[in-house]
Amino acid sequence: MKKNILIDVERLKYPKSGIANVCTSLIKGLGNSLNEFQYTLYGPKKKLPFLKGNFKIVAWKFWQKKIKIHTSKYALIHVTHQLSDYFHAKNKVQKKVVTLHDLNFLHDGSSAKKMMKSKKLVQKNIGNADAIVCISEFVKDNFIKNKHLFTLKKDVEIEVIYNGLIFPEKENLSFEKRYDFLDKNFILTIGVLFPKKNQHVLLEMLLHNDRDLVLITSAAKSEYKEKFLEKIKTLRLEKRVHILENVSNDEKNFLLKNCESYCHPSLAEGFGIPPVEAMYFGKPVFLSRFTSLPEIGGCLAFYFDDFDPEKMNAIYLKGIHQYKNDPELPQKLHQHALKFSYKKMSASYEYLYKKLLS
Repeated sequence: MKKNILIDVERLKYPKSGIANVCTSLIKGLGNSLNEFQYTLYGPKKKLPFLKGNFKIVAWKFWQKKIKIHTSKYALIHVTHQLSDYFHAKNKVQKKVVTLHDLNFLHDGSSAKKMMKSKKLVQKNIGNADAIVCISEFVKDNFIKNKHLFTLKKDVEIEVIYNGLIFPEKENLSFEKRYDFLDKNFILTIGVLFPKKNQHVLLEMLLHNDRDLVLITSAAKSEYKEKFLEKIKTLRLEKRVHILENVSNDEKNFLLKNCESYCHPSLAEGFGIPPVEAMYFGKPVFLSRFTSLPEIGGCLAFYFDDFDPEKMNAIYLKGIHQYKNDPELPQKLHQHALKFSYKKMSASYEYLYKKLLS
């Protein structure tokens, strides 16, 4: 008889988020495998991707934060992110896996109150975990350095499984709306407008070249977003900066395929999905040197050594020149991206499940 495994994919409530993308990739990978387990997904029923495979579903309800669902029949519970509000408790014979995406709250200038709240929630999730999966070597190293902040099981396993992506199968991508920037050289960046994403430095870089900047973001409001919009006006870049919200995956992939480059000057990343997506299309990628990004971009990415706009522009133009004069670089970038496939990720998780339940 197959052992039952419960996977918390509640973050699919926000289908455009990075964690939701990872959950979708994991579901697809496990659905395609000849697995020996019975998987049950806990999440919003209407937001679950097309399910190939023998999955059961426990539908998410808002009241389940207070009235917990029964989990006694599951041999293993996998909590897919460290700030989950569910499945903090488990019985003695159950195994538990928690995916740790980052400890950004320790480093992003959060208030003491917010830091303590996040720390308590992480503790509730990882305190009784049998395995903690970090999404990059950087996250693992950062967690080990700060392990003293948490109380863990003595025999807890700490390992790295990179996020896996579902790369587009369509070759003929299209964009329904027609924008003037599509006829120009444009820089693409993807992410919520938030201080740690550091997108404002790209505005200042634009003053030193003739590129347009296209930003795919969410419709969520924030203080940083307001300052970003004001900076566009101050620098008189209204005609060269294009903010797109609620973009579909096909539209996003079209822009990735047709951009001149992808820029990601983030100050804090546990992994970094958008740069990998850009590399899949063979595009030159420009990254900051912070946190996990050098690990993800490797020797194929170009890096901003600091955020002085003139120096950033010099690195950008030099990188574009190098890219255009190296006909093998697009294929190298594509092959590098394939290392982060959903199949590799799901196979690694399934191997971990087997090891814990053997």
